[in-house]
Amino acid sequence: MNRTQVRHVLDTIGTMFPDAHCELRHENPFELTIAVLLSAQCTDETVNKVTADLFHKYKKPEDYIAVPLEELEMDIRRIGLFRNKAKNIQQLCRILLERYNGEIPREHERLVELPGVGRKTANVVVSNAFDEPAIAVDTHVERVSKRLALANWKDSVLEVERKLMKQVPREEWTLTHHRLIFFGRYHCKAQNPQCEICPLLPMCREGQKRMKKR
Repeated sequence: MNRTQVRHVLDTIGTMFPDAHCELRHENPFELTIAVLLSAQCTDETVNKVTADLFHKYKKPEDYIAVPLEELEMDIRRIGLFRNKAKNIQQLCRILLERYNGEIPREHERLVELPGVGRKTANVVVSNAFDEPAIAVDTHVERVSKRLALANWKDSVLEVERKLMKQVPREEWTLTHHRLIFFGRYHCKAQNPQCEICPLLPMCREGQKRMKKR
């Protein structure tokens, strides 16, 4: 895909979702990190329902390690993989207190060393909490990027991220990340994409296949 085509994709999605943003509710970098950790294999909607009570009960790292692991597990039991996530949260909080004075580190390389924090989570945190341009590739971003030929079908998540970083202007990385998520979540869905009304249908390999089958 050439620069003109990439620009067309970015501008079109931007027009469709001008107000795209992080839908995980949070008030500080610490809450955002916990929310993103919880969101793995879980919808933002479910995470927000759980954190509405969770963030009222637990304000800082000390609060999470002051309770038994079983209590924290019960507080997040509606979340997928809740037992493993509860353990990671407590371990993460201990490290924050031991090494970072209870604060979330700003550096990407330090974030990915925290329990339960992978590359995607770190990208979300640095971009949304610290205004550092980044593209986090979740299931929506990966699906849309491959359908629109911004990446190849067999590309890994890391390869998709690198290709997007190369094609998208750096100052637009974070905004593009949010817009691709909204586009994938509300329009170009995994099972029932709205191909028939999609302005990007001419550029979409998947969409053209689907339309031929109708």
